[in-house]
Amino acid sequence: MNNLKNTVNLDLAMPILSRGKHRNPRKGACFMEFASYLAGEPWSDHPSCTHPLLAAVARDVNDCTTDANRNRLAPLIPSVIGLTTDDPRLSARVTTRTLWIALPVVSQERQHILAVALLVSEQVLAELEGRPAHSLRPESASALAQVPAAARWARSFTARPHRGRPDYAKRTAPRAIACAVEGIAQACIPNPDNLLYDVLAAAIAECEALRPGRHAASPAQPVEVDTSVRG
Repeated sequence: MNNLKNTVNLDLAMPILSRGKHRNPRKGACFMEFASYLAGEPWSDHPSCTHPLLAAVARDVNDCTTDANRNRLAPLIPSVIGLTTDDPRLSARVTTRTLWIALPVVSQERQHILAVALLVSEQVLAELEGRPAHSLRPESASALAQVPAAARWARSFTARPHRGRPDYAKRTAPRAIACAVEGIAQACIPNPDNLLYDVLAAAIAECEALRPGRHAASPAQPVEVDTSVRG
């Protein structure tokens, strides 16, 4: 009886996943606040135990997932605790993985934005990996092939001269991911929560693959693409 009482009390003390920020666990918790709680850090949705971009993905997915399905995310929380890396490829790899999932299902307007983000992300990753600037990994080429009009517009846009490049890791990547996650949540598909779960799980997998001491798999063979603009 005492064990049952203790279990009930523990369950009641644990925060419940919900949208947005919360002042303390009694008010509820978002995904990353729960992670800070389990990690023993000060209560925050920006804890130091998780890579900042992965934490941003988790917050976006948490807030865009419906109340009915948000608790499905809870088993993923322990996997982000202590998951950090200084590998400069991480931002582009997490972003591209998110865009592969989002591009085929988001609205046409968002497809144009995300197609540009995917091309930029591939260029950033190509530079870091020493690949030709206009090469695409097969998954990115496949994602763009599913949205040909957006892909043509994106290639035209990225071919124009631009003044400088915004800070990719701190600005471009998190903004692209936020747009993609929101687009999935609003997409006209049977259960967008399933894809949102996939986005977070994929981001965790990318971070895990680049964690220090972890032997990453060899990258897929890139594909050379024609960057000329066609009608």
